Amino acid sequence: MSRAPIDDTHFGGITVRQDRQDRLEVSGEAIPHVLLERGPGAPVDPHIAIGTRDPAHLTLRIDGAQAEVRPAKGRLSRRSYRVDVEYGGVRYRLVPDSVPSSRLTRDGVHIGDFSCDGDETVVAEWKEGSRIRPGDAAIGYALASAFGTGGQPLWMMLADAVSSALP
Repeated sequence: MSRAPIDDTHFGGITVRQDRQDRLEVSGEAIPHVLLERGPGAPVDPHIAIGTRDPAHLTLRIDGAQAEVRPAKGRLSRRSYRVDVEYGGVRYRLVPDSVPSSRLTRDGVHIGDFSCDGDETVVAEWKEGSRIRPGDAAIGYALASAFGTGGQPLWMMLADAVSSALP
C-alpha cells in the first residue's frame, strides 16, 4: 500500500517508507534521499521501528553518501533517547523534549520539533525564523520515523514504577 506524501510546510511532499524493521527511506522532490538500514544478523527490538539502537548495526546514506548515525542506548532519561547524525560537517541531534515530541538541532541550534510514533506518519513543526535546509528535513523525518519521538520525564517513569509495584 502506498502512502500519500506528508505535506511539509517548507519542502512540499515528503514520503517516508519503512520496510519492516530492515530499512527506511525518506524522499521528496525538494530534499535529499535518505536510506537507513539495519544490518543483517542484528538483534531486533520490536519497540524500535528500525529494529536497533546499536550504531554498529546501522548504515545511513544521504543522497548516496555515507553519514554517521549514533543513537544513544535509551535508558531512563529523555536525553538517553537522543540520536546524533554527522553529515557534511554538520551535527544533528534529535532528542525528546516532551511526552509526544522531540527537538531537532543543527550544530546545537534548535530548528524544529518532530512527532512520530515510530511509523511512516511524521509531523514536523519548523521553528519560526530558522533557516531550514533540505538536509535538515530529510534527516529529521528519517530519525523521527526510525526511532520515534517524545518520552516521559524521569519522575513520571519512577512514579509509574512505584505505583505498579504497590498492591
